Amino acid sequence: MSNKQRENFLGFATEIVEAAGRIALQYFRSPIEVDSKTGKANFDPVTAADREIEAFIRTKIIEVYPGHSIIGEEQEDSQGSEDFKWIIDPIDGTRAFISGSPMWGILLGLMEGDKPVLGLMHQPYLQETFVGSRAGAFIRKSATDQSINTRSTSELTDATLYCTHPSMFSSEHDLKAFNDVAANCQLMRFGGDCYAYCMLAHGLIDLVIEGGLQPYDIIPLIPIIEAAGGIVTNWQGGSALSGGNVIAAANAGLHEKAMMLLSG
Repeated sequence: MSNKQRENFLGFATEIVEAAGRIALQYFRSPIEVDSKTGKANFDPVTAADREIEAFIRTKIIEVYPGHSIIGEEQEDSQGSEDFKWIIDPIDGTRAFISGSPMWGILLGLMEGDKPVLGLMHQPYLQETFVGSRAGAFIRKSATDQSINTRSTSELTDATLYCTHPSMFSSEHDLKAFNDVAANCQLMRFGGDCYAYCMLAHGLIDLVIEGGLQPYDIIPLIPIIEAAGGIVTNWQGGSALSGGNVIAAANAGLHEKAMMLLSG
C-alpha cells in the first residue's frame, strides 16, 4: 500500500465511521428493542442500531471500493476481487450500549492480504476516534489529532489490567489463568469492550486480557495498539487475527511477563 492509498483509505474510513456514529446516537440512551441472537439461554444482544450501522458502512464501501471484500458481524461475508478486506463491528459492546454506558464503539479495519493495515474505533458519544496505521496512532477529537503511545510499565505489580467480564472465559482453566495474572497486577477492572484496548494505546492502562473474541472484535484494534507501541497476540503468543483468547500489552516486556502466568 502506498502512502497515498493509505491517506485515501484513512479519509474514507474516518468519514464513514463518524457518519455511522450519528446513526448510533439516534438510538443510544433511548428506548430500543433488543433481540438475542441465541435466544434466552445465552443472551447475545443485537439491536436495530447494530444492523443499520453495518448496512450503512457496507453500502459506502461497495460504492467506493466495489472490488474489496467485507466481513461484518451482522451480515454474511462479501468476497471481492481485490486484495483488500474491510472488517466491521457496528457496535462493539452492545451490552454496554443497551445499558446506557459509553464503553462501546464502532470498529472498522482494513486488511491487505492477511495483514491488518488500518484500524479505527469511533466513540460518538465521547466524540473520539482512535486510528492506527503504519503512519502511527492518534486520537481525533474536535477535529484535532493527538499522537498516542503506550506506557513503558515493566512490572506486573505496577500494571493496570482490564477485561470486559469474567464470563467471557470458556473454561475454569482459562479463568484461573486470567486470575493468576490479575492477582499479580496493581489494579484490575472489568468493563471496557473495545474502549479498553484504546485506553491501552492511549497510555492509560497496561494490559487487556480477554477470551471468546471473534475476528471482527480484535482485527480493527490491532493496528491502533501496534502503531502506539503495544503488542497483541493470542494466549500462545501467536497471531490474534482469529480472535479467541487474546492479550494486549503496552510493551513486549510486560507481555512476556503476563504470558508466563497465562501459559503456566
